[in-house]
Amino acid sequence: MSRLVVSVQPKNRVREAGAWSTGLCECYKDIGDCCLACCCLPLFTCKVTRAAGACPCLPLLDCISCVPPASLAMRASVRERYGIKGSVWSDCLYGCCCYTLSWLQISRELKRRAASHAASSPPASSAARYTALTSLQGAHLV
Repeated sequence: MSRLVVSVQPKNRVREAGAWSTGLCECYKDIGDCCLACCCLPLFTCKVTRAAGACPCLPLLDCISCVPPASLAMRASVRERYGIKGSVWSDCLYGCCCYTLSWLQISRELKRRAASHAASSPPASSAARYTALTSLQGAHLV
């Protein structure tokens, strides 16, 4: 009877925080979304929120406060989901000072992460190609 001896112990993998895949002002990388955001920002924000798996009406709360709660929640949620560096303070700053650019960055991040996820795992059916964004059901937004 032979025994297998483990000579190298498994190491704990510390998940390092990453960065946003695109910069805040790189809206030229997705002209279609940029045009939609400039023409009809409420529709665009509802579309992004729906793609993230949250209630599409959530961004409509942003108009009732000087600190946009939906923008803050979506940015924090995307950062948490993908391990992106940042803080609630930076999310608040971007939401208050760069509202449209922040939503465009969130949209690009969701698209790029979904595309890289779809590329790394082949879809089981043709319908799976169009539903690459996963839902945030049960996740805390802030």
